[in-house]
Amino acid sequence: MQTSASEPADPIDPVNPGHPGGPTGPTDLAVIGAGPAGLAAAVTAAGHGLRVTLLDAGEQPGGQFYRRPAPGLGAARPEALHHGWAAFAAREAALRAHAAAGRITYLPLHHVWTVVPDGDHWTLHAVAGPDEHAATVRAARVLLATGAYERQLPFPGWTLPGVVGAGGAQAMLKGGLVLPGRRIVVAGSGPLLLAVAGSLAAAGATVPAVVEASAYTAYARSATTLLRNPGKLAEGALHGGALLKGAVRLLTRSAVVEAHGTDRVEAVTVARLDRDWRPLPGTARRIPCDALAVGHGLVPQLELATGLGCATLHGPDGAVALDLDAGQRTSVPGIWAAGETGGIGGAELALAEGEIAALTAAGKPVPAALARCRARLRAFAGVMGAAHRPGPGWTGWLREDSVVCRCEEVPAGRIREAAEDLGARDARTVKLLTRAGMGWCQGRMCGPAVAALCGERPAPDRRPLSCPVPLRHLAELPPADR
Repeated sequence: MQTSASEPADPIDPVNPGHPGGPTGPTDLAVIGAGPAGLAAAVTAAGHGLRVTLLDAGEQPGGQFYRRPAPGLGAARPEALHHGWAAFAAREAALRAHAAAGRITYLPLHHVWTVVPDGDHWTLHAVAGPDEHAATVRAARVLLATGAYERQLPFPGWTLPGVVGAGGAQAMLKGGLVLPGRRIVVAGSGPLLLAVAGSLAAAGATVPAVVEASAYTAYARSATTLLRNPGKLAEGALHGGALLKGAVRLLTRSAVVEAHGTDRVEAVTVARLDRDWRPLPGTARRIPCDALAVGHGLVPQLELATGLGCATLHGPDGAVALDLDAGQRTSVPGIWAAGETGGIGGAELALAEGEIAALTAAGKPVPAALARCRARLRAFAGVMGAAHRPGPGWTGWLREDSVVCRCEEVPAGRIREAAEDLGARDARTVKLLTRAGMGWCQGRMCGPAVAALCGERPAPDRRPLSCPVPLRHLAELPPADR
């Protein structure tokens, strides 16, 4: 790979990547996740004298946001596909320096599947490396920076080849330098759509339309918050300019209500929506395409936190997030969290919250300017979440035979039958009656949709395992951790 001044010449060397027991002895702070929040937390904590172990399921730091192509693809300027690359590059350089000095133990390809109390410490169990060996880390404190995943609302035809997540399309471009198609409709809700459409158009794709279910006029009701975040306004203007340059139509209060095709998607039907997201009769139009990138924002990834019993709340976007104090502490002593776990807010907010969490974990004061920055960005995140919160009427575009749970192939009609005719009062009972959410993704893809169809708000789901774990790992656990 050719390199630039903002990109390190070599990947960061992991420490003990193949050691079954991980680093020897307890660490002061274990940070789970090397995205913006976890990376900022790790380097800040190390800078204040803590011994840090940074574990991440990925091969390189950066998380889902700062993805990079594999070296063999020969990307000359991977930073061109990112916003705010300089902030990431500075922290990655700090990670390299701390790792070289022994202040940070960096463990890539370590997917932590549970955290359990161990006296006055915590034990983290992980599935590690390509061979999925067992690894453990013991830590005095734990910081969760596990990020988020895409929220998908199903519709007829969404299982066709060529239909991908909006974030998935961006990941294909950033990580693989490939496009999901040549003529790509971008649809769903949330500011990610504008970034995805601009990136795809800049990479050579034709984007006939960005189909946004909400209306951007909702932001106008919070003018004070907008004015306090001029950087966000500038970012929005940048995305808008990219759409104009690519001659991309922006269709607001509209949704893709059906995808058409045989071997792959060939066209989509777009309909206007009322304020509750119900399709308006007589407004459907058909747009030819060979790919659809669709997503309705992000959902915090909380399996480790809810498994520990951390308190949660419903954010402005309707999703479940962690209830955190001003120092990023959870309700469980010794457990901190930062970034999207506390509600979706973007990379800049994640960086600030990672620093704050590390400072309070190290017993250091939080600078007033940093606290104000976090408050300002979190307020904007609240406005953003409320503006793009899915309306209750979206289920109106589902037919009875529309697949909702892809893993178990459960259609909407069977879920409605469980809720309306069989007496299911919550999503858990629906799952037991229909198997919706029992597949490989464990409800991450269909969970919000199943909850909506049975008239329930999304609820935290406590699981003993946050990812698939080989049975031999469970058999090898000490009795206290089983």
